Amino acid sequence: MSELSTEAPAQSVKPTIFFDGVSSRRRQVTLTLGDALEIVEDGAAPVRWAYADIRRADSPSGVLRLASTSAPPLARLEIRDAALAADLTARCLRLDEHQATRGGVAKIVGWSVAAAVSIVCVVLFGVPLAADRLAPLVPKPVERRIGDAAEVQMKSIFGRSVCEDPAGKAAFTKLVNRLRDAAGLDDDSMTAGVLPTAVPNAFALPGGKVFVLKGLLDKAETPDELAGIIAHELGHLKHHDNMRGLIYNGGTSFLIGLLFGDVTGSSAVIFASRSLVEASYSREAETAADTFAIETMHALGRSPKPAAELMFRITGKEGGGLTSILASHPLTEDRLARMTREDRPASGPPLLTDKEWQALKLICGSGKI
Repeated sequence: MSELSTEAPAQSVKPTIFFDGVSSRRRQVTLTLGDALEIVEDGAAPVRWAYADIRRADSPSGVLRLASTSAPPLARLEIRDAALAADLTARCLRLDEHQATRGGVAKIVGWSVAAAVSIVCVVLFGVPLAADRLAPLVPKPVERRIGDAAEVQMKSIFGRSVCEDPAGKAAFTKLVNRLRDAAGLDDDSMTAGVLPTAVPNAFALPGGKVFVLKGLLDKAETPDELAGIIAHELGHLKHHDNMRGLIYNGGTSFLIGLLFGDVTGSSAVIFASRSLVEASYSREAETAADTFAIETMHALGRSPKPAAELMFRITGKEGGGLTSILASHPLTEDRLARMTREDRPASGPPLLTDKEWQALKLICGSGKI
């Protein structure tokens, strides 16, 4: 009867680095290659990894870094002994099973492209549709709270208090109420005011808030010019454009950020992408608000053309080309041409008397800002 010989399990020649996946401490261990890989640390119970569970992980040159499907996800073993690494590699028959084949890479690329296309489609079509559907459903108390917060920010920029000259305020209230009634807005909680700043502009905020900046009032030569601008802002309120914009901007920011990831330089790409998609969306909202202003002025028996003339007087000719692609508003000359086509002889009474108009012009006082 012949004597059976047994071969002692192979052992590492020098300590190897082990991370147990639970703590960040580097552990110097010794490896024993028996029926399974044993990871031995002085004073600690051995850790056993079945060869079939061991997978190769990314590693620098000269280091074999391993993980195990049965160990914590962050557990890693780093072997720097070339002979031991070769011996262990020979025992781990499924070492590279998780690596993508050529077909697997193609599948990953395909799914990645499909995901990117789906995100772009959602940004271009899904988010605007969701914004259109959800904006009218936002409860009025919520919309007012958002508007109150926005008002604080706007007043910190353009003036903390509205202009309060009594005669001018009465004329302004009369003008706004006539426009509101003609537009069919029944929101009694709507507020309007003039802010003391030289910037020629006007804006609407969520919750039924409309503000005219004194710079615009100074540029206006007739009540009809100012009325058309205010009617445009009432159109934004009627269409819930502010809430639509909040929902739309939040959705596009999230999805475009998801598409490009949070990597160096991605912020510029995300900003440019958002600018392109939001510009078209904003132009649609502005065109709809212009339509609303035209219809409101016609309902009052007044022409919308003076408002466009005021805008053109402020901005001048804007031209075309790339600027028109990125612009969030229709070109001023296009708006003037449209409202000129909608021009009709006045059939209704003046919106304000000459005395009321002069009082409105002095609503912030006669001094310069």
